[in-house]
Amino acid sequence: MSSHVVVTGIGVVSPNGFGTQEYWDATVASRSGIGRIKRFDPERYPSKLAGEVDGFAAEEHLPSRLIPQTDRMTQLALVGADHALADAGVSTEEADEYGMGVMTASTSGGFEFGQEQLKNLWSKGSQYVSAYQSFAWFYAVNTGQISIRHGLRGPSGVVVGDQAGGLDALAHARRLVRKGSDLILSGGVDAAICPWGWAAQLTTGRMSTEERPDRAYLPFDADACGYVPGEGGALLILEDAEAARRRGARHVYGEISGYGSTFDPRPDSGREPTLRAAVDIALADAGLRPQDIDVVFADAAGVPELDRVEAAAITGVFGPRAVPVTAPKTMTGRLGSGGAPLDVATALLAMRDGVIPPTAHVTPRADYGLDLVTAPRHTAVATALVLARGHGGFNSALVLRSSARA
Repeated sequence: MSSHVVVTGIGVVSPNGFGTQEYWDATVASRSGIGRIKRFDPERYPSKLAGEVDGFAAEEHLPSRLIPQTDRMTQLALVGADHALADAGVSTEEADEYGMGVMTASTSGGFEFGQEQLKNLWSKGSQYVSAYQSFAWFYAVNTGQISIRHGLRGPSGVVVGDQAGGLDALAHARRLVRKGSDLILSGGVDAAICPWGWAAQLTTGRMSTEERPDRAYLPFDADACGYVPGEGGALLILEDAEAARRRGARHVYGEISGYGSTFDPRPDSGREPTLRAAVDIALADAGLRPQDIDVVFADAAGVPELDRVEAAAITGVFGPRAVPVTAPKTMTGRLGSGGAPLDVATALLAMRDGVIPPTAHVTPRADYGLDLVTAPRHTAVATALVLARGHGGFNSALVLRSSARA
């Protein structure tokens, strides 16, 4: 078994595309999935826009018995897992069930399911609360339901680190493969577009209140005014490179070759943020120099002070305008634990097709010193750095190599 861990399958459920190819086509074409919320009436709330997976009907994709047991988040995750396994050409029935595991990230758990059961409790009584509430809200439920559905009984778990958690999950999945697991299904999917979830997210004070979809989420722009939340994400199949080749894997999208994580000091400590340190750790883990990186997928908070910190970290490592930087999440919103895995999937597709997808609607501030990609840029992509930060101080960085270099 080698130390190289590769991605052999991708499953995407995104506001601007259901399925990997639909998402990729929309992203390269700068088609956004952000709009006024449809899942509930947002009129009473200061923030009214979201990236929603429009037209998703769980009963078209999942057995009827699963519908009353699961939150929308889990339903999206189950479909994403189905797509990832199919893309990888993996037959779980024929493989060692204890050699395959699931490692996901979660930010919010099953908020909408919990909201409905609380409504039942207070309006009808405790006898109307679903027994499935005991797990449908839980952070680990996506891991559990995917594991049960596909018989993946190997090492499994969940990590919680807000937006950064998606990269942390992939990094832990890489560790499990290196320790001998045949396959780990990993990534993240979140969905909390409901009144209870909305109220929780508003407490950050960082959500945009702009009602024009093309002006609401503008990271690195002079008009940056906060972020737009979204739902969805991506799930990936990770395998040992030699094992994937032996089984005749349909695709080897690329290798997860480096990872670093840090935690910021208290805001009032007088100490500097540590995102740059996470990048340095990831590059060292990958054995690469800054000049070896072809593109950076930014965390892109959309909050001026946070954008400034990220821009300083990127220019501190690479130099001013020395590397292309992009944030396709401007077309989906920030997806919680699903955002960074979706960026990883996007980076792998950029490597496959030789095009860096754009950052939509943004006119970058010159003083940030970033070479921000605002229109599709056709160029060879052999390496990529994906950045993610979570509310409270989480920082993570992941380095990818193309399949040609894996």
